[in-house]
Amino acid sequence: MSVALETVLAKAGLKVDATEFLTHVEDAARKLSPPNPDPSDYFSAEQRDALIDVGLDLAPQAESEPDMRARTVAAHAVLAESSLTVLAAAERLGVDDSRIRHKIKDRRLAAWKAQGGWRLPSWQFTSSGLLPGLDVVLRAVPEDQPPLVVAAFISTPQPDLVINDRPATPRQWLLAGGDPEPVARLTETLGTPA
Repeated sequence: MSVALETVLAKAGLKVDATEFLTHVEDAARKLSPPNPDPSDYFSAEQRDALIDVGLDLAPQAESEPDMRARTVAAHAVLAESSLTVLAAAERLGVDDSRIRHKIKDRRLAAWKAQGGWRLPSWQFTSSGLLPGLDVVLRAVPEDQPPLVVAAFISTPQPDLVINDRPATPRQWLLAGGDPEPVARLTETLGTPA
């Protein structure tokens, strides 16, 4: 299996061995909810009755159903593996690592605290520096939004951001020299119901 996994990782452009990647997967799975939580445990009896009355199924996941956490676990693992350390980010930008920490503190770089220090998602970097307009976009990110949500948004085509008559991802939009303000307005809505 490790040969097949290493092939997939290489095709995805992830420079990691299979064992290390599987460690990321295990860590991400452990951080998520238990494998088969009972949804009704999260609600009072009155709330359960109201939710069941409107047709919601609060039964635990059946053993025969696929584990819906798998996609999220994989996304977490890829985000972790493709992220940069403070030192790697400093080297990429040609600055001292204290400058990277300062940018993280000021929310001018996205990062999360992990074992071993800060991790910075790679989507915010280009081959020559930082994503244009990054500071404008990051100021708009609601503080309660986890890195995976922001990464998913940045890499998902948005109908409001059009390049050559096609929806573009916020990253593509910014790389193409698009105004960061429309991206910031979309970013402000992360975590709010549609």
